[in-house]
Amino acid sequence: MKMLTKTAAAAVIAAGAATFGGQASAATICFAFQDLETEFWVAGHKAITTTLAEGGHTVIERNANEDANRQLEQVRDCIAQGVDGIIIIPQDGDSATTIVAEAQDADVPIAVFNRPPTDLSKGIVVVADNATIAEAATDFVVDQALANSSGDGKLNAVIIVGDLGDPNAVGRKDGFYAAINKHADRFNVIEVASQWDAATALANLEAAVTANPQIDLMFTSSDFLFPTIRSVLEPRGMWKKAGEEGHIPLAGLDGDATACQLIKDGYVAATGVQDLYFEAESALNAILAAIDAGEAQPNQVIPDPGFALTQANLAEREMDMWGCVLLSEGFLNR
Repeated sequence: MKMLTKTAAAAVIAAGAATFGGQASAATICFAFQDLETEFWVAGHKAITTTLAEGGHTVIERNANEDANRQLEQVRDCIAQGVDGIIIIPQDGDSATTIVAEAQDADVPIAVFNRPPTDLSKGIVVVADNATIAEAATDFVVDQALANSSGDGKLNAVIIVGDLGDPNAVGRKDGFYAAINKHADRFNVIEVASQWDAATALANLEAAVTANPQIDLMFTSSDFLFPTIRSVLEPRGMWKKAGEEGHIPLAGLDGDATACQLIKDGYVAATGVQDLYFEAESALNAILAAIDAGEAQPNQVIPDPGFALTQANLAEREMDMWGCVLLSEGFLNR
């Protein structure tokens, strides 16, 4: 797994310098994360830890390796150590709700980064508007698929679904269907389960494409699965650039460096972008402000509206996407 460069992390540091520089005193923060499987989680982890260290704060890191029970025990251990606050990337929405409640019961302020609890009434929650972002990305490939079609026959739309125990995956699926349902009479939908696991996605996508060799558009609930999609489509002669015969309009969501490169190369049409730097800065500002104010049980939901980066707006919005910033720094070559 490639690590985020210090230059890229510095974008967050610069953005939040005024707030962090005004921090009354150094804090000890427990940063508990579920894993670092994707570029987004690696980039978010690096941005948060680097910014806290630059601000003179102590960071206690805990990696749960995708085990919700382990993460709960790790957070309990942090609470027992007397940390000033907690930032968490949870395994799923239900476990996040349990952990947030436990922290607040112990009067320790907690912020949830990107993956929201099922109960938003406690804690600081920074979350992307996944449904709106997914809808925007899917709208773009729907328009392309309809433009490419001849006649009024049904088209096949594939969605690679994330782990539906994760509210992010639910929102992305809802956004996909919101776009498809605008033209419900034109599309058959083929759902491919991934459980946020590349091997699971590979097996299920191979089965789906074998059963339905005519694919007119595809949406993946996370950009990290684009290499998996390529490994299925390319041997079948279905991995084509825009403008080439047989091109399948592909869309994703996250905004990673691989997606940026694939949009520039013409293989991917669009991706929904989570504004990682905005989310990291918001989580840090909110948790440090709560600590300074002595607010042990803060509740605030901070939405990230995001946007869709497409082949149509690439020239104008490329450097608004965190993955394109990384790409410009040679991230994929490291």
